[in-house]
Amino acid sequence: MTKRLGLILLLLLPALSAQADIRGKEVVNAYAVSGATGRALYASIGERGPKVGVARAIAHTTFDLKWGRDYVREGTACVLAAARPFLTITYTLPQPSGNLPPAVAARWRVFIAGIRAHEAVHGEYIRAMAQEIYDTTVGFRQENDPGCKAIRQSIQTPLKQAYARYKARNRAFEEAEMARNGPIHHLILDLIQ
Repeated sequence: MTKRLGLILLLLLPALSAQADIRGKEVVNAYAVSGATGRALYASIGERGPKVGVARAIAHTTFDLKWGRDYVREGTACVLAAARPFLTITYTLPQPSGNLPPAVAARWRVFIAGIRAHEAVHGEYIRAMAQEIYDTTVGFRQENDPGCKAIRQSIQTPLKQAYARYKARNRAFEEAEMARNGPIHHLILDLIQ
């Protein structure tokens, strides 16, 4: 390969990788809840919901984010020329194990739609974090790193910063949503009426 062709390919790699699919794959896991009333369903959620720390939650969103990275040497420097995200977002949601009376079923549909919408926001925050990692690392250049070893450590800083911003944003959203008279509080009250 000529130097010129190599340079053209190197310049094209970031442009091609900018089309990375940050959407990722979504998985929905259901856990069974039982009851014939809204109160009974909510009590079952409290007994069977996913554990977040030491408490149980109504629903939970987790993610697995891995990267394929292409490093290129430029003289004595190393450049992260391309990155491919492998993202899986997993939503864990309650699902009634049996048929519900019509009035309870109608309230459940409203409740679970609100919970799904809430968890989808967490998913969007995860995607935004992955996009930020992509945007701040692809094209990163480490001088005096012909073996492309130091760059791997250097890109840890923007990764940690993006994750810290994601956690702060996620926490603020959760606190607002779960506050007394917040949207989740109203969903619960409407379900258990």
